[in-house]
Amino acid sequence: MTVAVVLFTSDLRVHDHPPLRAALAWADEVVPLFVRDPGVHAAGFDVPNRSAFLADCLTDLDASLRRCGGRLVVRKGPVVQEVCAVAAECGATEVHLAAGVTGYAHRREEQLRDALRGQGVALHVHDSVITALAPGAVTPAGNDHFAVFTPYFRRWSQERLRDVCPAPRVVRVPDAVQGEPLPSRDELSDISPGLPTGGEGPGRDRFNRWSRGGLSAYEDRHDDLAGDATSRLSPYLHFGALSPVELVQRARERGGPGAEAFVRQLCWRDFHHQVLAARPDASGQDYRTRHDRWRTEDEAAEDIAAWREGRTGYPVVDAAMRQLLHEGWMHNRARLLVASFLAKTLYVDWRIGARHFLDLLVDGDIVNNQLNWQWVAGTGTDTRPHRVLNPVVQGKRFDPAGGYVRRWVPELSDVPDARIHEPWRLPEEERARLDYPQPLIDLGEGLARFKHARGRD
Repeated sequence: MTVAVVLFTSDLRVHDHPPLRAALAWADEVVPLFVRDPGVHAAGFDVPNRSAFLADCLTDLDASLRRCGGRLVVRKGPVVQEVCAVAAECGATEVHLAAGVTGYAHRREEQLRDALRGQGVALHVHDSVITALAPGAVTPAGNDHFAVFTPYFRRWSQERLRDVCPAPRVVRVPDAVQGEPLPSRDELSDISPGLPTGGEGPGRDRFNRWSRGGLSAYEDRHDDLAGDATSRLSPYLHFGALSPVELVQRARERGGPGAEAFVRQLCWRDFHHQVLAARPDASGQDYRTRHDRWRTEDEAAEDIAAWREGRTGYPVVDAAMRQLLHEGWMHNRARLLVASFLAKTLYVDWRIGARHFLDLLVDGDIVNNQLNWQWVAGTGTDTRPHRVLNPVVQGKRFDPAGGYVRRWVPELSDVPDARIHEPWRLPEEERARLDYPQPLIDLGEGLARFKHARGRD
């Protein structure tokens, strides 16, 4: 009997799973394995929202495997130690794994390869599992990665993606290999009350429902804050409950401007992955330094607290930050607004904002979170690094009737549309009745400070 181990990481699905398919094609029995690595806890990444969503994903993955006659084996401990132990217990001669791009993923792969080699076990690392196109698959002349999105998108669009793999029909797992009980979100506290249910099944259901109407309208409505017309698939992509290759294929099959705009957003994920693969230090250091002397957490403590709590006095900013607290998720346009407000209007180090997002976002990951924050802060890949998003102008443009603001800032529910993004301009008597703060900072003053800091005044 030949036996292989499939180490699941950020690819918690059975549909379109190349490592699982390769293992099943070669081995008589396969051990689907997930390791709860204490290193993730030590790094501060297993925050309540993502831990709850992960528990849902593991439960759903186990159920899918059981329908094929298999099961998910969960172990807890250092990942290299646990993989080697499982391989020894079942006599596996191959381990299959999806490629990652973070420093943690690279170290895990190197350590696994060395440890498994000592046991006579081969490690097979599969590309295009977590991304649609592998980092480094396309590169510009004279460089190891694309530093600007548009030329990357052109090249990416010309590439033929691999074929989508079907879900397995039968998975045979060795009886001798045992694991610990599956985690449950019921064991956790401090979960955002509006957190969605994780798992491949819920993710596929969500895409199927949204694609019937939302996909065709995506080009026109993806920035509509009140309309809430985006796919909300980012958590499922983060945990790999959905395949980016399959989503690109299905969107292209439908066609049209909405599908093209959606595919472009999926390409942004791949773009960021190839940047971080080439520049792993960009997870914590400026990709392109502007020599900023950011305000520190101590210097800006009150401003940071008001931003985190959604009490800045700028309604669209506060609505977004309260959505984050309630749902563990935030509309993409809103993410740009609140990040610009913190990093440029308040001139606070982008890493402080990125850490707060990672503490709460169910889709928070090192790749997209850090590089999106750098893009907004002007230290990343934005070709207009000094642009500042005005929250009043942006609110009027993307939430003109104030529906988004009223949903998340109910104390402004009776403010007329004309003043919903500028409540400080209400008549004094009406303003006094509101339990809502005055603006934290004058936008003109914030802009002047930022321009001066960047030497552009």
